[in-house]
Amino acid sequence: MSLGFSSCLARRRAISGRGGIPTPKLLVADTASLVAAVDRQYNAIHDFNATVDMVPALGSAEKSQITEFKDVRAFILFRKPAWIRVIGLYPVVRSKAFDMVSNGIDFRLFLPGKDRFVAGRNEITAPSHNKLENLRPEHILSALLVRPLDTSPPVKLLLENFTDEDNAYYILQEIRETPDGELHLQRTLWFNRVNLQLARQLIFDSSGNILSDDRYSQWKVYDNVPFPKHIEINRPRDEYGVIIDIVKLDINKGVSDDKFVLEQPEGTILQIVGQPPVTPPNKAWPQAAQPQDRQP
Repeated sequence: MSLGFSSCLARRRAISGRGGIPTPKLLVADTASLVAAVDRQYNAIHDFNATVDMVPALGSAEKSQITEFKDVRAFILFRKPAWIRVIGLYPVVRSKAFDMVSNGIDFRLFLPGKDRFVAGRNEITAPSHNKLENLRPEHILSALLVRPLDTSPPVKLLLENFTDEDNAYYILQEIRETPDGELHLQRTLWFNRVNLQLARQLIFDSSGNILSDDRYSQWKVYDNVPFPKHIEINRPRDEYGVIIDIVKLDINKGVSDDKFVLEQPEGTILQIVGQPPVTPPNKAWPQAAQPQDRQP
């Protein structure tokens, strides 16, 4: 007696991508090779000077209220280990919309339109009702320059192959084990299996909430270093996001100390994070934040 299935009960079909586009050949990688790829990208960049088109967005998808600011031209300066300055210009008139700088520990933010100068630590313990005051240059840096994965205990790395009819990603999960044995997901890095390029970074807090959702596309080579031309940064807890498109990028051509100096303009209101606003004379940058290459 034959137990074979009749040909009319089974059929074979080819899987194609969205819109009927043939699925490209997928590449294979393991944890070690993906960790090494992140290391290479991070170590290849010592400094950069970028001209970008930026679309800041204030608000939250959860609260169904988002305000976008179109056609903002910005300049981003970076130097290791953690110096970054971001200057944004208003559309059309190109006057300064904001100017912010960080040394990896402290930050300064100047908002000319509000005559306000904000300073404090990079960490946000209580988000401000004024979403612009939640902007941190460190947030942009952590998205633009993805730090290497932690491979030392108590951190564990788990590789997931997320491939179906519409998606093909390797997801590298960075998990920290607490002394009591609990596992906390710190970060996930998503690699496109078509080219093994980084497509997404998710950073989580200790409760599993998303701190940052960073997405990358249109990778190009600038000064012999691959870099994404299009970056999307979403900070749901801080209620803001930024879309960045690279216009011009110079890598490893040097950025001097004076580029990271931002003093409080006379007549502006000084807002030290966590304190009431005051209008004192210009205040020097704290000693810990003087221009120097120190590890935060």
